[in-house]
Amino acid sequence: MKTASSKAKGRKLQQWVRDVLLSKSRILTPDDIRSTSMGAGGEDIQFSPAARKLWPFSIECKANARIAACRFMEQAEANCPEHVEPMVVMKENRGRPLVMIDAEYFFELVDELVNIGEDT
Repeated sequence: MKTASSKAKGRKLQQWVRDVLLSKSRILTPDDIRSTSMGAGGEDIQFSPAARKLWPFSIECKANARIAACRFMEQAEANCPEHVEPMVVMKENRGRPLVMIDAEYFFELVDELVNIGEDT
C-alpha cells in the first residue's frame, strides 16, 4: 500500500472518531474536537478543555491492513451468545491487561454514562 493511501485510511478513521464524539454532545462544536494531521506528534484526536471534561481519554487511532487483536475479537464474536456484547481481555508479558470492545458500543456506553439524569 502506498504511503498516501495508508495515511488516508488513518485520517478517515480519525475523522470518524471525531464525528462520533461530536455527535454525542449537544454542547461541543467542531473546534472542540479535532483530528490531527497525519504524521503530527501527540494525540490523534485533540480536545478542547470543555471536550476533555466530557471525554477524559487520550485517543490513538490505528487503521492497518491486519491487526492481530482483530483475530481475538473475531473469536470472541464467534463464541458470543445472542444479546451479549463480545469483549477481549489481552495482555503481553510484563504488560497491563487491556480490554477491547466494539467502538460504537463503547461510545454508546459512555454516552449513557455522561447523560444519566439528563432526561429527568
